[in-house]
Amino acid sequence: MSIFITGSIAFDYLMTFPGKFRDNIIPDQLDKISLSFLVDSMTRQRGGIAPNIAYTLSLLGEKPYVFATAGVDFTDYRDWMESHNISTKYIKVIDGKFTASFFVNTDQENNQIASFYTGAMADSAGYSLSAIGQGEADYVLIAPNDPAAMRRYCEECTALQIPYLFDPSQQVARNPHADLKYGVEHADALFCNEYEFNLLQKHTGLTAGEIESRVRLLVITLGEKGATLLSGGKRFSIAAVPPAGMADPTGVGDAFRGGFLRGYRLRMDLQTCGQMGSLAATYCLEQKGTQNHYYTPEEFIKRYRQHFKDNGELDKLI
Repeated sequence: MSIFITGSIAFDYLMTFPGKFRDNIIPDQLDKISLSFLVDSMTRQRGGIAPNIAYTLSLLGEKPYVFATAGVDFTDYRDWMESHNISTKYIKVIDGKFTASFFVNTDQENNQIASFYTGAMADSAGYSLSAIGQGEADYVLIAPNDPAAMRRYCEECTALQIPYLFDPSQQVARNPHADLKYGVEHADALFCNEYEFNLLQKHTGLTAGEIESRVRLLVITLGEKGATLLSGGKRFSIAAVPPAGMADPTGVGDAFRGGFLRGYRLRMDLQTCGQMGSLAATYCLEQKGTQNHYYTPEEFIKRYRQHFKDNGELDKLI
């Protein structure tokens, strides 16, 4: 029995702007905004939310499955994923299309402006979870993807009685409001950042309390302020782990999810799960690119214990 991660597979084009976006925005002229930023650097990296989350899970000893669509340029990426203990068995290559691409520009304050080209991801709505062998999946993470695919996977998990974690994040702005509400109402768990959580309430018509009551677990990430976990009427505050240096924030939320889920899969207490997510996020923040950080479980445990107590819980990783 394994965890399946649905969501985008993409190549990330990461750019850095040596200034502040806000210095170039005129608030009373936002209706006719026209901006171009000359960037200092650009790198092409492996990315996409599904492989990003899977990568952190694999570093911590899980062998996750990625269930997604990719393009004809995916061959080298597939080999890399398999070499890092991530199953690509259920990644479907779409003939005649390229893998999705994420273009993001980051300023000196770690604010970001991004664009996303769907490519082969647009075909994911035609790829059903029924392709998974019976009994192979015991948990599904539904991460940002083609909106129709996200709705389909929520419905299929509900019909198949497979618990799922709903993580609409960037797609809160794009997904139909009825689909977002369905995703929340049938989910086992919900992940989003603070802004997305407020937007989710607006789009679904559900209050914060109503959302919390509908899921077994609600996780709201707060950037440098850490995260808040809510479950069964209990609230857990998770502190951020100070980074040794900040390289790029892209993928930090994905790393948090991977770290959290590894603890969750091992049935660790929620405080420990959250703190695992916090440390995993910091490792990602310290490197440019979403899958360029690396650590062994032993190194992870040692650094974790410099900041948190776990009463021996993390020994399960080894």
